[in-house]
Amino acid sequence: MAQLDVRQKLEILADAAKYDASCASSGSARRNSLKAGPRGTKGLGSTEGMGICHAYAPDGRCISLLKILLTNSCIFDCHYCINRKSSNVRRARFTAREVVDLTISFYKRNYIEGLFLSSGIIASSDYTMEQLVEVARSLREDHDFRGYIHLKTIPDADPELVRQAGLYADRLSINVELPTEGGLKRLAPEKSSVRIEGAMADVAGHIAEARDARRFRHAPRMAPGGQSTQMIIGADSATDGDVIRRASGLYRRHGLRRVYYSAFSPIPDASAVLPLRRPPLMREHRLYQSDWLMRFYGFAPDEMVDAADASGMLPLDIDPKLAWALKHRASFPVDVNRAPRELLLRVPGLGVKAVGAILSARRWRRLRLDDIGRLTVSVARVRPFLVTEDWRPTTLVDRTDLRQLITSKNNQLELF
Repeated sequence: MAQLDVRQKLEILADAAKYDASCASSGSARRNSLKAGPRGTKGLGSTEGMGICHAYAPDGRCISLLKILLTNSCIFDCHYCINRKSSNVRRARFTAREVVDLTISFYKRNYIEGLFLSSGIIASSDYTMEQLVEVARSLREDHDFRGYIHLKTIPDADPELVRQAGLYADRLSINVELPTEGGLKRLAPEKSSVRIEGAMADVAGHIAEARDARRFRHAPRMAPGGQSTQMIIGADSATDGDVIRRASGLYRRHGLRRVYYSAFSPIPDASAVLPLRRPPLMREHRLYQSDWLMRFYGFAPDEMVDAADASGMLPLDIDPKLAWALKHRASFPVDVNRAPRELLLRVPGLGVKAVGAILSARRWRRLRLDDIGRLTVSVARVRPFLVTEDWRPTTLVDRTDLRQLITSKNNQLELF
């Protein structure tokens, strides 16, 4: 490997990290840099449980982090990965000390508020994991850094190394890579879904033990932001139904904080087994919507699968909630003045905040269609599915052309 300076390494390894979408800090522990730490001095940096890595906080602030790979060299040869062993890309590698110095330097310049660190596998899984842990350890112990740290862990690494990583990091993540076992065997034969889920289970167990030990004052925290994972969408033949079932299983078995979906992007010198085109980005968006509906709207995984078409794919022109509603018209209309929260959340066009406002307002008066119109972007979208004091859809919800009536057409805007 040619000798590169830190700037050249940063250019290569920051670009190589862009394919990892699992960058968020929700649930991380608050740390106050003005409060004296274990060393008796004030710390460096602070973090809040909101969003990070060019995400937007609830008050509109953009929060960012240094997102890099330790190295883009790798002993594995996964077909879909641009950093695979056989890929013809320029290679670079940071030392642990260089990553620490970059993080501190960027923070002092007010460029970042934390670090997202992943890596290709070099030498062995244990050696790579040792380097990742050393970065986090040095930041926390040598520099008293209290900003956000997210480490991408190695499934095959010694569980003790992964546990140590959790003592320093706010969040850990292990990529499940592909939705199905068949897809993983075909495109990443050196990886095993059994080993990946085994590592996830170990992390979940460590987090649960640390949470139970919090009744003791000085018990250490273990990845207070939990763990997450990422699935590549469109590299294999998995349907949206396959993705939804796998994601719901991961949430249930391992208590994941988030499952991220990353649409496959064609790479240089691609393997012949990969598709020539990337899937529509709208497919990734629909999967995020279905994920949100399961996590916050009370939809079961089977209901989201039922929203898909006969081929198992979610429709791209309408969102999953509307697709489900059109298939289950017997559940509508819903009376906004009487229905419980769980039924109101199933009305297309009504979000969690809108439903909360409805429940609060109807305690004082009967709600009319105009009242609902103030809580939603399009009253025409919700009208077929609800009853108000002055509105009843009669046979509107049963019309065969209902989908066309409420689906807005997307037109390409003129640039000039």
